[in-house]
Amino acid sequence: MKRFFSLLSPTSVSTPIILDGGNQVTEEAESTPETETTIEMGPPPSTSSDPPAMSTPESNNLGNPADARDQFCKSDIEADPGLRKPIESLDPNIRDAARRIYINMGPCQPTDHKYKKTPQGNSSTKRSFHANWFKNHGDWLEYSVAKEAAFCFYCFLFKQPRAENYGIEAFTRVGFRNWKDGPSVLDTHIGKHDSAHNKARQQYEAFKNQRQCVAHVMDRGSKKSEQDYKARLIIILGIIRFLLLQGHAFRGHDESSSSNNRGNFLELMSWYKKKDPIARNLLDSAGGNHLMTSHEIQFQLCQACAEETTKSIIADIGDKKFSLLVDESRDASIKEQMIMFLRYVNSYGYTIERFIQIKHVGNTRAASLKAALDGMFLEHGLSMSKLRGQGYGGASNMRGQFCGLQRLIQDENPYAFYIHCFAHQLQLVVVAVAKCCSSVTDFFNHITLIVNTVNASCKRHDELAQQQHDNIVSQLESGEIFSGRGKNQATNLVRPGDTRWGTHHKTLCRFLTMWKSVLQVLENIHDDAENLTQRSTAGGLISQMESFEFVFMLHLMIKLLGKTNELSQCLQRKDQNIVLAVSLIGVTLQKLQDIRENGWDQLLEETNEFCVKHSILLPNMDDTIPARGRSRGRGGQMVTYYHRFIYELFNVVHDQVITELNNRFAEISTQLLRCIACLDPRNSFANFDEDKLVENLLRCTLMTSPHMRFCLSLESSLKHSLRM
Repeated sequence: MKRFFSLLSPTSVSTPIILDGGNQVTEEAESTPETETTIEMGPPPSTSSDPPAMSTPESNNLGNPADARDQFCKSDIEADPGLRKPIESLDPNIRDAARRIYINMGPCQPTDHKYKKTPQGNSSTKRSFHANWFKNHGDWLEYSVAKEAAFCFYCFLFKQPRAENYGIEAFTRVGFRNWKDGPSVLDTHIGKHDSAHNKARQQYEAFKNQRQCVAHVMDRGSKKSEQDYKARLIIILGIIRFLLLQGHAFRGHDESSSSNNRGNFLELMSWYKKKDPIARNLLDSAGGNHLMTSHEIQFQLCQACAEETTKSIIADIGDKKFSLLVDESRDASIKEQMIMFLRYVNSYGYTIERFIQIKHVGNTRAASLKAALDGMFLEHGLSMSKLRGQGYGGASNMRGQFCGLQRLIQDENPYAFYIHCFAHQLQLVVVAVAKCCSSVTDFFNHITLIVNTVNASCKRHDELAQQQHDNIVSQLESGEIFSGRGKNQATNLVRPGDTRWGTHHKTLCRFLTMWKSVLQVLENIHDDAENLTQRSTAGGLISQMESFEFVFMLHLMIKLLGKTNELSQCLQRKDQNIVLAVSLIGVTLQKLQDIRENGWDQLLEETNEFCVKHSILLPNMDDTIPARGRSRGRGGQMVTYYHRFIYELFNVVHDQVITELNNRFAEISTQLLRCIACLDPRNSFANFDEDKLVENLLRCTLMTSPHMRFCLSLESSLKHSLRM
């Protein structure tokens, strides 16, 4: 299957166009030297060397395809030669499949790796592998990062049963580490024309170029059958690419010939045959084992599309610097999965963010995640030295200062700075505020209980919507509110969630707008309750809503979360400027501090007006009540209502928000972003400030001698360039 993929442009994988299977495909099949070379990776479908991804009953080299699928999995393939399973240890039915995958991957040659130096023999001098050895032996020499040893690609794929040439075990199983005489030993391993290495090389070339080997020439099919097969494959690929891009499901509940809807894949293929008679002839004339419509082949073609798309992304990155985004989550099968994204600037100056891979990890410790990342980097040919940024969540295993994933990567590359998403940090601030004290926690618990109660059934949901509609109509008729585009829209209550950004503020705003409707629905639930539990719950919630403390907390949290919600919306904008984003945090802190110092009177006035409007009793602020958690009868501490609301609620909540904002948005992160903003090329580098740039670099980098020398050198270079 993969032998035909190179005929397609790598960037065309994501194009949502179904390729025609008519004359255009037939013209492409007229071989050119490039086409012949590409197709040589495998024989036509009727031969015994069909690629494993397109297993058919007549494929002789794979034996029973079902058995091969049961035994062959992606974990059998390792990019690092030191971690691979020997080919001879695999089942004979899947060895050729493994060889094809390894040939497509090519030898492992990490040129940017810092090779480990080890003492050689009795000498104290330490030596290591040299990357320039790849120049002389680039077609077969490999290096294992895990074992810090060299291996032979040819001998691994086609190890001779009775090999007598030099170092055959060292280059296939153990690993070669005699760096002192490295070049001469490598030449000795190659040996004469009949050495085990050269025999393995000949078998490698014959396997790769099967069109010219004798076994293939004897049983290969006609040129016409190969052209038809390629045309069918391109048609199927076009359908698969369209479904993948649109995110549609492939299969249907009933894919039998008598079904009216056989699923997106089969239905789209039927539509395509009706549209193009040439495609219909190609697909209908295929044998039962060449239809390429089975679920296994659909999955394999999807996997091939994913691999080609990934290759296109890696090629677009090239030698550019990039940033890493990682997240982890548990899937439906209760397995921990790690997702990797790369963020880079393409050749046109646009910021691109691309999904690269999802990988199962055994646990979420930082060391395990780092090992998984190293494997992904090695698999895709990425270098850790090109990494310039890290973006993870706020968990200790990710952002830990000493043993977190970001620290492990910075130990290897000190220029891969870690920045926690500002919008995510702000949501963590909101979550912390919602749990800052028992009164705030009780308030949000009551809000959640009220929302769940009035939305417990479709009947109550519709009743709440109808009550709100009637109230809006009544207010419009009385002139309390006015109509206009986007105003007075139908809405409903949603539960505040820790992971759903902005839901705390949205829920409270809707709750305030639907106050009368919520009370009416709770009264109806109390009157129509079928049991005492529902009646007592509804009655208790009504009493709670009509208390002064509940109304005060509602207005306080709306005002407070309104400021953070404005900041959250600004931070989530894709076109947000870094300097503006950092300044917005400072502005929000100033506003919150101003509200804490001067906003009490206004908040109390708004609360009192609301209570008077809805006939809620107002307490005398000079009266005394027991402090929260204390008993009046046992002589507990007594405080005034004024003390309760301003010192135990108003000040505590504001202090918690300001503290969390200062802790979450550390100075080093904001200074680093200001440093990056100095290099903004817009408006002829209008934000460029060499003094601020050097000052921030000195503040953000570790004060070791290399970093200090780098900063001083940068300062000298900047001043010299400005004088010129």
